[in-house]
Amino acid sequence: MFLSDLLKGKTAIVTGGGTGLGKSMAARFGELGASLTICGRRQQVIDEAVNELKKTGAAVLGVKCDVRDGEQVSHMVNEAVSEFGSVDVLLNNAAGNFICPTERLSENAFRTVVDIVLTGTFNCSMSAMKVMKEKGGGVMLNIVTTYAWTGSGYVVPSASAKAGVLAMTRSLAVEWAKYGIRTNAIAPGPFPTEGAWQRLVPPGLNFEKRMKKRIPLQRFGEHAELANLASFLISDGASYINGEVVTIDGGEWLKGAGEFNELDRLPEMAWKAMDAVRKRKKK
Repeated sequence: MFLSDLLKGKTAIVTGGGTGLGKSMAARFGELGASLTICGRRQQVIDEAVNELKKTGAAVLGVKCDVRDGEQVSHMVNEAVSEFGSVDVLLNNAAGNFICPTERLSENAFRTVVDIVLTGTFNCSMSAMKVMKEKGGGVMLNIVTTYAWTGSGYVVPSASAKAGVLAMTRSLAVEWAKYGIRTNAIAPGPFPTEGAWQRLVPPGLNFEKRMKKRIPLQRFGEHAELANLASFLISDGASYINGEVVTIDGGEWLKGAGEFNELDRLPEMAWKAMDAVRKRKKK
């Protein structure tokens, strides 16, 4: 539905661009003519994604970067400017999340998610802003979630952090518009990815089937649908959209807020199994 050169001449940074939805959005940007810088914490994952994204015909730079570290973020943005001359688009997609009863959370687990999602978005926005301000403008697009408005049981760190990003989006949209910088967000509902599904969908219990029943359209989102929405919002065709948060969830948000509230039914044995799986993956 887009002209093939919709994003031609634009340079985009995609955090968490090595896997999942970040990679899907980056690929769509590349197909539409943008030059790409993707970053993530694992070098091998980034290298593999760079090779894959180059198949879109885009110029792609991969940088290992932990968005929680301001110095690493500044280095990543400088690398993007050195490679492509500027930064026109920042997609703050890097995130961390897992389901857990709040009383079982450690301080470190809470801080880790908040630092990736909220502090990471701040670090990247600050570094990109300096480049965009100097060149006369740009676009920032943040990925939040539908429970950023309502909160949700069993994902308190993510809900808290995403609510902060939502507030940051609207605040910066007002404050940085004078620099020609638009700031918007997307609130996706369920979009299956390998990593997220392992962390957020309890094994057995037909939980995935029940998740789908919560959605009026009776299906999960497809990556292309989110990627097309993101492409529009960063394009010049959306140049008067600023401070907006667009929900893309098949109507789930309207049917019942709090995506993980039904985990009240999950037995203690299942929580122990999820803990064991997560600890093995961490090792």
